Amino acid sequence: MELLASLTRRHRSRRVSRWQLLVPFALIALVTVADVLSPPEVHLGPFLAAAPAVTASFAGPRMTGFVGLVAVLAQVVVAGARTDMADLNHTVQIIALVMISVFVTFFAHLREVHERELVQLRTVAETAQQVVLRPLPDRLGRLEVASVYLAAAAEARIGGDLYAAARTTTGTRLIIGDVRGKGLEAVGDAALVLGAFRASAHQEPALTGLVDYLEAAVRADLDGGGDRGEGFVTAAILEIPDDEQVVRLVSCGHPPPLRLRPDGTVLGLDVARPAPPLGLAGLVAAQVTAQTFPFEPGDVLLLYTDGVLEARDGAGAFYPLAERMAAGRSGAAPQALLDRLCADLLAHADGNTLGDDAAMVALRRPAGP
Repeated sequence: MELLASLTRRHRSRRVSRWQLLVPFALIALVTVADVLSPPEVHLGPFLAAAPAVTASFAGPRMTGFVGLVAVLAQVVVAGARTDMADLNHTVQIIALVMISVFVTFFAHLREVHERELVQLRTVAETAQQVVLRPLPDRLGRLEVASVYLAAAAEARIGGDLYAAARTTTGTRLIIGDVRGKGLEAVGDAALVLGAFRASAHQEPALTGLVDYLEAAVRADLDGGGDRGEGFVTAAILEIPDDEQVVRLVSCGHPPPLRLRPDGTVLGLDVARPAPPLGLAGLVAAQVTAQTFPFEPGDVLLLYTDGVLEARDGAGAFYPLAERMAAGRSGAAPQALLDRLCADLLAHADGNTLGDDAAMVALRRPAGP
């Protein structure tokens, strides 16, 4: 979550620097001197309108209005130096400059109001993220944990990707998933799945029973909304026992987790019999089964959504997650692994923009007692 905050901090409100303010005042001084020294038939006063217009692009209405006032006073000085205040040409230029300054000051005010609204929306989105997509703790039992969420929309904080974890009496259960669709409807579906997981993860003794409960919750919601067959959730549900060096996995149409060995080898946890996505079990005849994979001390397990795999570079190539995961230093802490992968993912993405939301969760089973 700290990495997410650092990546999105670039979109905060802009601060006006001294160098930015120097540009309009330097422009006013340059145009004023050039206009005074120009021949009588040459009039450079209209260029003064550029000063408040430029200021409105980065400053607020007060500073824009002040620059516009300085530009008008400069035009008055030019009129007095070249002819007199009664000259029709300079009078028209002054009136036009006043009108332009008023207009750009008003637009600067509208932009400032819009930015305040965006800040409020970000605050609401961040609060919703803390409620719906709760940050995972650094440790779950003996497991070291890290998570990150990267929204495709610059102003968004949460979308249809989801993850959660729960401690039971015998181990740790996790879910990572991706809701079909985007927008508020996807956020609502994600909240539904997360709520169902948190309510049943401690109660269902078998991992397959937990998946059946999630399927029933999603299917009931789709039936009630009349969207059966149109909406679904891909998910990977895992169980990591405390007293066994294994991980049990049920894949509901979700990309397979990756296991990074201490020697740098990356293995995909491909299940032999995947279940259909949540919400589609009633349309497909399939039996939910959990498959067991090794998860030994020193191993790192990476869960992710398809937004990671579908990130494209300028040439249209997909992000090679397994290859980039293996390229780093094996045995790294989960947070360090996610920091490296996120920076590499954004560098790979064309224009540092993801085509879809992306979420990742890394877990490491420490070596030693």
